[in-house]
Amino acid sequence: VQLQASGGGLVQPGGSPKLACVASGRRFVIRSMGWYRQAPGKQRELVASITDGGSANYADSAEGRFTISRDNAKNTVYLQMNSLKPEDTAVYLCYAQWSFSGSSIRRDSWGQGTQVTVSS
Repeated sequence: VQLQASGGGLVQPGGSPKLACVASGRRFVIRSMGWYRQAPGKQRELVASITDGGSANYADSAEGRFTISRDNAKNTVYLQMNSLKPEDTAVYLCYAQWSFSGSSIRRDSWGQGTQVTVSS
């Protein structure tokens, strides 16, 4: 499974960009999807995740400002970010936990990341 993320860029403080990540491949079933971020000099951290049933989990820094959603028919996960702050500046990476159709073995894939820079 390959993941392609989009939607990053330069955003003013308080801005509300929306990231998208599309999974593609053959005969696969997506389990959970989500977003991590990594800022320069910092460790990668989970931003939000969502199960195939739609249950979402957020980092404390994202709770109340970010909303994760997914379109299972399109194998796409979204991250709506609101009220952005300069400290949200990072490369945002999407990931998916998936299985081949008919298999119970779970695998992980990562997207290439999309840069979000919050600056005036």
